[in-house]
Amino acid sequence: MTGLPDWMRPPRAEGWFAEDLDHLPEAPRHTELIDGALVFMMSPQRSWYSRIVTALTVALMQQAPEGAEVEREMTVRLDARNRPEPDLLVTTATYDPDRTSYDPVDIQLVVEVVSPESAHRDRTVKLRKYAEAGIPHYWCVEDEDGAPVVHVYELDEPTRAYAPAGIFRGALHLQLPFKISLDLDKLTPPRKS
Repeated sequence: MTGLPDWMRPPRAEGWFAEDLDHLPEAPRHTELIDGALVFMMSPQRSWYSRIVTALTVALMQQAPEGAEVEREMTVRLDARNRPEPDLLVTTATYDPDRTSYDPVDIQLVVEVVSPESAHRDRTVKLRKYAEAGIPHYWCVEDEDGAPVVHVYELDEPTRAYAPAGIFRGALHLQLPFKISLDLDKLTPPRKS
């Protein structure tokens, strides 16, 4: 058994902080910070996941109003000990080619596409953390026999918790955070028999 590389050791007794992610060039590409712990995405991604993320990115970019930017796989600095990496986000922050993370105040929508490895975090941990940070809209996209199902949540401001706003199969039509219309059945190619 080999020891941990030096870069995996926290830089202080209190553990990892959000800004530390910018100083870990040896870390795997998709590294998140959840409750002060580094979380690595090490399992291979399925084609379904990749196709959904790409198709949603393109569709949201085409429908986003002026002043809204769609980003893919960028971290969100929720607080000093949490910097998750959603699959997609819609932000009002201006484009900055050197940006490495976003602040919740600038985010309108966060989208997580569930994979077996991320299911618990996407359905419970991130759902709670994004709401507590004040992000107004959250989508959790699930694989239902090859078809995407989108669970849509909207922030209830007084409780700082998400309220379910709908479960969409086949098609999705929303007015918030902006007018969005998606043919969910066309996000991936049909399965061949």
